Amino acid sequence: MTDEQKKVLSKLQAQCARREYCSSDVFAKALKALEGDRDAAAEVVESLVGEKYVDDLRYATAFCREKAALQGWGAVKISYMLAGKGIDKATVSAALAEIDSSAADRKMESVLRAKLRTLRDDPQVRLKMLRFALSRGYSYDSVAPLVARLLNE
Repeated sequence: MTDEQKKVLSKLQAQCARREYCSSDVFAKALKALEGDRDAAAEVVESLVGEKYVDDLRYATAFCREKAALQGWGAVKISYMLAGKGIDKATVSAALAEIDSSAADRKMESVLRAKLRTLRDDPQVRLKMLRFALSRGYSYDSVAPLVARLLNE
């Protein structure tokens, strides 16, 4: 490993110690720091993964927990975002399994109740509620009964 790679490795170790990163994010940072040298960047990322500074499963699990609990995202949206980060399907599935489904359902209901308050007098309230829930990453099968129940209350 060259001195430049060691310097970049040290900098990335410090960043990875502060917060979670996935391997594709770290690769992009290393590639930028090493001025486009893909082989050198790959070697740095390999070292970070080997030393457990970067772990895609750990990153995906933290991402799932945060997005589901704090922002009210559904599994569909979370899986698309993780796939966009280059994380494989098996890792995404394992991370999604860590989400507390009852807490996610409660969050989905609270998000939809808040949206319903803004749409009370709208003639297309059902359609807009469904579209909103789908854009948040919830499946139609889980949202349709909830929207019907909220509209009947």
